[in-house]
Amino acid sequence: MDLPFWSPESRAVSQIKGVGGPSMSPLHAVAAYGRRALPNHWDVVALASILAVFAAVARAYHGISAPLGDAHLAAVSLDYWQLPYYALRTTLRMFAALFFSLIFTFTYATLAAKSRRWEMVLIPVLDILQSVPILGFLSFTVTFFMGLFPGNVLGAECAAVFAIFTSQAWNMAFSFYQSLRTVPKDLDEVARGYRFTGWQKFWALEAPYAVPSLIWNTMMSMSGGWFFVVASEAITVGDTTVTLPGVGSFIAKANDAGDWPAVGMAVLTMAVVILLYDQLLFRPVIAWAVKFRVELSSAQEVEESWVLRLLQRTRWVRGAAQPVFHFLRAVSLLRIGMPPVQKVKAFVSTPAARRGFDVVWYAGIAAVALYGLYSVIAFIATELGWADVGQVFVLTFYTLTRVVVLMALASLIWVPLSVFIGLRPRLAEAIQPLAQFLAAFPVNLLFGAAVSLVLTFNLNPDIWLSFLIVFGTQWYIVFNTIGGAAAFPNDLREAAANLRVRGWAWWRDVMLPGIAPYYLTGAITASGGSWNASIVAEYVRWKDKTVAAHGVGAYIAQATEKGDFPRIVLGIAVMAIVVTLFNRLFWRRLYAYAERRFSL
Repeated sequence: MDLPFWSPESRAVSQIKGVGGPSMSPLHAVAAYGRRALPNHWDVVALASILAVFAAVARAYHGISAPLGDAHLAAVSLDYWQLPYYALRTTLRMFAALFFSLIFTFTYATLAAKSRRWEMVLIPVLDILQSVPILGFLSFTVTFFMGLFPGNVLGAECAAVFAIFTSQAWNMAFSFYQSLRTVPKDLDEVARGYRFTGWQKFWALEAPYAVPSLIWNTMMSMSGGWFFVVASEAITVGDTTVTLPGVGSFIAKANDAGDWPAVGMAVLTMAVVILLYDQLLFRPVIAWAVKFRVELSSAQEVEESWVLRLLQRTRWVRGAAQPVFHFLRAVSLLRIGMPPVQKVKAFVSTPAARRGFDVVWYAGIAAVALYGLYSVIAFIATELGWADVGQVFVLTFYTLTRVVVLMALASLIWVPLSVFIGLRPRLAEAIQPLAQFLAAFPVNLLFGAAVSLVLTFNLNPDIWLSFLIVFGTQWYIVFNTIGGAAAFPNDLREAAANLRVRGWAWWRDVMLPGIAPYYLTGAITASGGSWNASIVAEYVRWKDKTVAAHGVGAYIAQATEKGDFPRIVLGIAVMAIVVTLFNRLFWRRLYAYAERRFSL
């Protein structure tokens, strides 16, 4: 009987035959096999941890699948002993959103990176999606999901997961798209030389190359999701309010009640949760992803993880996981072809056919865009005129100026610090949980301090409220720049050191070109997030006091408060137009330049 090559029995038989290691007597081989067949103490720890995770998920799922009318789901208690259960429910929502964000990333970003025609549609749509205030559409999504699961809290849970998904997916998709566009040309030529199919090339080259950057952006997306958690765990549909148990709803209730000890306990719980999933998930994944760096020499300092070391020392857990990894590897190397696509390529292989296909494609895109523009104008024209449109464009210019200035300040401060951290794995390992916590800190907890400072010292809201925008969005630059510096090839660092390139020349000729694609990915997502954050940062309410700055964010927030849908649509439409033009005329041109000049 043939034994699987990963099994302990196979290794023991190989050693008896003198294959795969030093030969030994049959008695010693049987003894060695017996030791390997038994679990060690690391297996006990790993299996206990896995069972604890399964038990926690089962406990949370019991609350998720409960009927909507249950009394314990109608309100959130400020009892501190409920915080572990609330943290479990919130964490489950965030990881569910992360799962769908990964699916979205691997499909949407890949299609945009692989197809020139689809790229013209998908990337501008992604620019708009990351900039439009998705929370404004939460009521529509709640109605849809609760209609799918009538009478069950699962509908409200799906709506909350969707809101968190919108805070995670765009950043991850941009990161993966950037990585696919900047795969080193020599590695691409090697893949073509081996005659890899598109499927094999994606899993053997492109996806591994994108892994380091994707991991850092996934961490940023998890942290960014905490802001949406606060807003999505208390959902109102008509006259019905559904408050989902979670850390976000606990913070919202404690904040409204002015119970600062409860707010402190909730923030402490959030910090513990971030530390746990950092140590149990992200730190092992970062240490594992070192193998995907593009470099010829290894760094002197490498990332480490106690969880990864624990798993590597187990016997049963590794034995159970090896068949899965071998199966996935075998699937990734299948020579899967796409005959229909090849036929289409053959059909449009002539220049005339390609031009005709482009004309039809662009005409379809223009028709859809014109129809959408006509629908918006028809809806707005019922109550508003050209004077209102001009006013919104002026307010949008104010917000644009605010976003540009804040992005420049954040870049000047955080790029040098992030490079310093990213080049030192030990320092990055220590700072990583802190950075995730700061990125996840709910900015609405600062509203009271912001309003009090502005009113007490008679400060200009146009200036001082602006820092609420950058407080949550600067971390996109931080995480992407750290990821870029961490992925910078060690052999290029050694070459620069041997050539004694130092000072400004080192930044200009070595490091800034090396991290340029990563920084631009973070800057684009931070810019889009800043537009989204302007909705809550330019119009701040604290109890009975309100402070507003001039900008399209405050315009949309005030219209939303009054239920003025024509002005809401006008503000969002103008914002989407300006953001798309700004990204196409500035960010995308800069990004294309970085692809041409700074790719490895």
